[in-house]
Amino acid sequence: MPSNNPDFNSVFEKQKAKSLELRSSKASERISKIKAIKSWVEKNQSGIAEALYKDFRKSETEVKISEIMPVISEARFIIKNLKAWMAPKSVSVPLLFLGTSNKLLAQPKGNALIISPWNYPLLLALKPLMAAISAGCTAIIKPSELTPNTSDLLHRMIEELFPEDEVCVFTGGAEMAIALQKLPFNHVFFTGSPTVGKLVMKAASEHLASVTLELGGKSPCVVDSGVNLKAAAKKIAFGKFLNAGQTCIAPDYILVKEDLKEPFIQTLKEAFENLSGTDYRNNSDFCRIINEKHFERIDDLIDKSVQEGASIVYGSKREQSDCFIPPTILTDINLNMPLMEEEIFGPVLPVLTYENFDEAINLINQGEKPLAIYMFGGSSATKKALEQKTSSGPIVHNDFGIQFIYHGVPFGGINNSGIGVSGGYEGFLEFSHLKPVIKNHFNPSSIFYPPYTPKVKKLLNFAMKYLA
Repeated sequence: MPSNNPDFNSVFEKQKAKSLELRSSKASERISKIKAIKSWVEKNQSGIAEALYKDFRKSETEVKISEIMPVISEARFIIKNLKAWMAPKSVSVPLLFLGTSNKLLAQPKGNALIISPWNYPLLLALKPLMAAISAGCTAIIKPSELTPNTSDLLHRMIEELFPEDEVCVFTGGAEMAIALQKLPFNHVFFTGSPTVGKLVMKAASEHLASVTLELGGKSPCVVDSGVNLKAAAKKIAFGKFLNAGQTCIAPDYILVKEDLKEPFIQTLKEAFENLSGTDYRNNSDFCRIINEKHFERIDDLIDKSVQEGASIVYGSKREQSDCFIPPTILTDINLNMPLMEEEIFGPVLPVLTYENFDEAINLINQGEKPLAIYMFGGSSATKKALEQKTSSGPIVHNDFGIQFIYHGVPFGGINNSGIGVSGGYEGFLEFSHLKPVIKNHFNPSSIFYPPYTPKVKKLLNFAMKYLA
């Protein structure tokens, strides 16, 4: 990990000055920077995989699936569409303002701060960075101190590709993040927990900076009548196997119809074993919990819930010395148990049941608004009810996780699970300010100026009745 960060106050001022120049940068200039990121990632895949393995034993294939491929895909989408995104847009002219014209200019907000997390440390730093660059912003990135090898790699990458007055990485712990947030950035993009997100939003409010908060929460997975159990179990198992469940959009708990509970659990056990066998600890494709602190937190959630009556129906021994927690399924769960009071962020699945679909809706609505809702099976009526009667980030039917890399669809939560969106055009807009430009060619707006004669009043009444 680099130990001698440049002076962040100096870099901030340099970026502030540079941001004025970048306001008028061309699409071709921004695209060349996106291409440089894409090329670097493509050429350094082995180094990226090595860094992530050192940080939490993430396999090379999983790194390609969940870190490298999404970056390359997002880069290609931006490269293909940026020129159209940057082009001035116009809206229809209201009758009252015939004789005028308008356009909307997408201007860069300016200086951006990106605070990225440890769970997908490359992807969740580079995806918002590419959005910031596409919008014409400068950026300072503060990566997580919990993945030092990937942060070191990110630091080297940015130094190779960009002058510090455009993009710069500052490493360090929470104290660095706190210090950076005292600077008057124009936009702050944070990925992490709701608890820290509130602190980020509070700090940003001191400067009236806009924020994008990609948070998390307890994303439910509903298993309803008509489900293909084998297909559903495979998707759900992968959602908890990937990154050992340390994913903000992982299914956090299962809501399964009562008469499907036993066959579903049996099929889910088989699905986990089809992914990796039964010896998870020696399986090179199954990564570790990021550190002992997070291991202890998840371990404690399981133990306390068991003490309160939960039953472990699947899961082998947990090993603190190795930060190893195997895929674990628990039943006999109620909403007051520790496992249901916070986001698990690990390979652990509590299973709850419901008799009728309204009960499932009510269970979801009792908690904070989730970042995602997954549903397998169900009728057109129950699917419609889920979509209309819940409030959440994306709803995904019959799959897991595809919403994050589904081009053209904004990704983001609501309230406790997030503020703002990311990805594609919407990601570009998060770092942009839409500036209206209106020109009056021959509209007689001055006919309503004082003195307010009877004629003016008559014209005003006509305008209110027919034109407004």
